[in-house]
Amino acid sequence: MKIIKTPIEGLLVLQTSVFNDERGYFFESWSKKSFNKIGLEYDFVQDNESSSKKGVLRGLHFQKPPFAQGKLVRVIKGRVLDVAVDIRKHSKTYGRYFSIELKESDNNLFWIPPGFAHGFLALENDTIFCYKCTSGYNKNSEGCLLWNDKDLNIDWDFKNPIVSEKDQKGVNFSDFNTPFQS
Repeated sequence: MKIIKTPIEGLLVLQTSVFNDERGYFFESWSKKSFNKIGLEYDFVQDNESSSKKGVLRGLHFQKPPFAQGKLVRVIKGRVLDVAVDIRKHSKTYGRYFSIELKESDNNLFWIPPGFAHGFLALENDTIFCYKCTSGYNKNSEGCLLWNDKDLNIDWDFKNPIVSEKDQKGVNFSDFNTPFQS
């Protein structure tokens, strides 16, 4: 596995080693031993999977402490534009985002530690997206930043995405009081 650091501390792209032969392919999508070896000693407690048609935008979601979630995300089928926004108050990159296209043919993983709002845009029909979480879902702890907030200025590069009513009511970043103080 090759680890690629992003411009935002903590966000990592993990390039898997894929073994192809006449039968198909094999790769290790997660290994506690490999994760611990690179200093990421997290336990995953929940796996989530979604299916989306082209143009569906989900996010920007986060869970507040003490239920904050780290997420290890990947695309099983299709392609997404995946976005993580740094909401750690004392981070040098507070309020900045990083985006990456994840697609099934690459089998790359994207590590998003606690302290980030996360969202993605499906770029193909029948996109299947999955992620491992370090904490379970807690309704009273959920939060959402507005996906098209003018201050965040995320370049989704897609006109008129399909966004849930709940996500359309996300908080503007200028009104956001982060619960992530470290």
